[in-house]
Amino acid sequence: MTPRTEQQPQMSVEEFEELERHAPETVRLEFINGRVQVKGVTDGNHDTIIAWLQRLCMQHRPELWLYGDRGMKVEEYRKGRARPDGVLAPFGFAKGHGDWSDAEGVLMAVEVTSHDSDTHQRDRVEKPDGYAAAGIPVYLLIDRDDCSVVVFNQPEDGRYRHEEKLPFGATVKLPEPVNITLDTEPLKEFAD
Repeated sequence: MTPRTEQQPQMSVEEFEELERHAPETVRLEFINGRVQVKGVTDGNHDTIIAWLQRLCMQHRPELWLYGDRGMKVEEYRKGRARPDGVLAPFGFAKGHGDWSDAEGVLMAVEVTSHDSDTHQRDRVEKPDGYAAAGIPVYLLIDRDDCSVVVFNQPEDGRYRHEEKLPFGATVKLPEPVNITLDTEPLKEFAD
């Protein structure tokens, strides 16, 4: 006799969005690879890194804005839902959008690692694939665990073809269409 394995019921995007609408404001949910994930609450260092990056983006590209925690439709056929720590897009990008925006017009998604058990799978594995599948040209990962900045670009067939990892303190060139150079020396003070 063959043992019976139970299949986990798949949640639809619509069911996830309904669940997310009713979640407490203190809980941030994402839907990646068909699984509901709880995104960790940020700490002061995390928020300061995003503010630092927002200021640099404004200085170099004043026509753009780094939107924080903007709900994004990601993955193939926009079946995933993510809340990147930052989304670089033209100012006014989110006007008229509901809770979740299509990736069209987004130049870069940004994540800053959190200190939780899901960080590796979520930020280093699933999100690059989801953002690439959505056609986001650049994914910037600020990895506080190993004090590095990882730039993913050239999305093709649901994957980024190019990845460059540099230590905190390095000069990091964000490729087209972002075209911003970051001096990451200030990130050294956030090394844990």
